[in-house]
Amino acid sequence: MKWARAKKEDGSVITGIIAEDAFHPRTGLGSEIEVGGPVPLSEVTLVAPVVPGKFIGLWNNFKAAAEKGGMEHPTHPLYFFKADTSLAGPGAEVDIPLSAGRVVFEGELGIVIGQTCKDITPDQASDAIFGYTCVNDITSLDILTADPSFPQWTRAKSFDGFGVVGPVIDTDVQWQDLTITVLVNGRERQSYPASDMILTPPQIVSLLSQDMTLNPGDLIACGTSIGARPIKPGMEVEVVIDGIGGVSVTMTGPDA
Repeated sequence: MKWARAKKEDGSVITGIIAEDAFHPRTGLGSEIEVGGPVPLSEVTLVAPVVPGKFIGLWNNFKAAAEKGGMEHPTHPLYFFKADTSLAGPGAEVDIPLSAGRVVFEGELGIVIGQTCKDITPDQASDAIFGYTCVNDITSLDILTADPSFPQWTRAKSFDGFGVVGPVIDTDVQWQDLTITVLVNGRERQSYPASDMILTPPQIVSLLSQDMTLNPGDLIACGTSIGARPIKPGMEVEVVIDGIGGVSVTMTGPDA
């Protein structure tokens, strides 16, 4: 199933399933209870498919990138948090503040949690994963490394709109079969297989659940591989994962 959130013409936001060129509203993410009849897709605008309580991002979780950077493979997720106000959805305009300096895209696979879990095994974690989505974990490199005494992961990744998610959450895809691709102004700039992960989605969820309780709707970006590049105002940046779709945003700013 492809789950999504959408804004209707009256401004209200609905959650439901996309099927047969229509949006089928439900009472909430994962619910089987219908709310009214189907709405033509032409009458809604997709927004981020989930509003996460926790928006977690991983670093150094792909073998190719670790090898290129001369880094050891982590045995536990190396993670940070993105602010809830960093969330953006399909078709958004994302402003690059002057204070952000040099900014890069990072196309990633996102895990959406479907049930409350704490101290679970990888097998249990597989059942706790609701589905997968596309993420663009936009990052200010200049801010991240500005202070040598303290890498500023949260600030570098939490500007408004720097957490692009969508277009849907797919509950049927097999993560190991997926390829994450990024297009900038229609030109491919990043492409890598999800199967190159160091820690797999079930391992990620299991290990994070040792640190904190994970709740339905929490979002985990699995990290990126080689190929992340700088982006500037005026560029259209799209993260595409076959089976899930593509989420595109337009970068704006003083130079646009």
